Amino acid sequence: MASLYKTEEGKREILALYDEKLESLNIDYEYLNIATSFGHTNIIATGPSSGPPLIIVHGSNGCAPISLETYPNVRTAYRVYAIDVLAQPNKSASPSMSMKDNSYGKWINEIIDQLQIEEVTMVGFSFGGLVILKTLEYDESKIKEVYLAAPAYIVNGNPLKALWKVFIPMKRYMSTKKTKYVEQFLEELFTDRDEFAIQFLSKVFLHFKMDFTPVPVISTEAAQSIETPIHLFAAKRDLMFPGKKMMKRAAEIFPSLRSSVLLETSKHVQNRRDNNIIEQAILSNN
Repeated sequence: MASLYKTEEGKREILALYDEKLESLNIDYEYLNIATSFGHTNIIATGPSSGPPLIIVHGSNGCAPISLETYPNVRTAYRVYAIDVLAQPNKSASPSMSMKDNSYGKWINEIIDQLQIEEVTMVGFSFGGLVILKTLEYDESKIKEVYLAAPAYIVNGNPLKALWKVFIPMKRYMSTKKTKYVEQFLEELFTDRDEFAIQFLSKVFLHFKMDFTPVPVISTEAAQSIETPIHLFAAKRDLMFPGKKMMKRAAEIFPSLRSSVLLETSKHVQNRRDNNIIEQAILSNN
């Protein structure tokens, strides 16, 4: 299986930041390595072993330690499994994965079977939301409920705006290595400045082969077949997946939509205040 890291040195630099973020959380955890038909999957498990299971799925170009930092208190009530998504800059395998078929759903269900867990709560941000919805499409029988924060796969934003405000600054950084272009990229997507994100994405943009495939949207038929309760948190100022547009379509296509919140001041990546709103919703339903 070919690596998506461009060089071994680049891989070491990215994973060094991964380790730095994980250790900064100051939590008790263990690594689990799950064999799947798509490749090995690294998982960080934390929280009481007797707690109800909760799977966290990070966004694109992310990793498990970032998702653990995003919702730091769920581990007090749940046995948390923070997954390193395949083909992303983390410690899992790097197979070729498609957003258009059922691969991600099959993969997550294989993990659930290997972990021997049921009645699973799932939490996902951005691309993690696509992974979760694919899981529900493929087999939702072991999923209790899901929480989606600014998820991909429901609506898309204006592609020209994304091109000018997100992808062009990214490409300029890749050609010039000037950090100001990473900061421009983050200014459009992040509600608050994030110093670690600047460091991490600066390495990812240079040393990792990113997937620029257009994000698909779930069909009405597939959405209407889902029975698992869905809790949606949409970001009003989200350039990638606009919040009002998302809430409107979600209300029309998901019969299992249980709650829908518009985060009024949030860009695509929520800040601590809005993440706390999402976290409290998860904990209140435990």
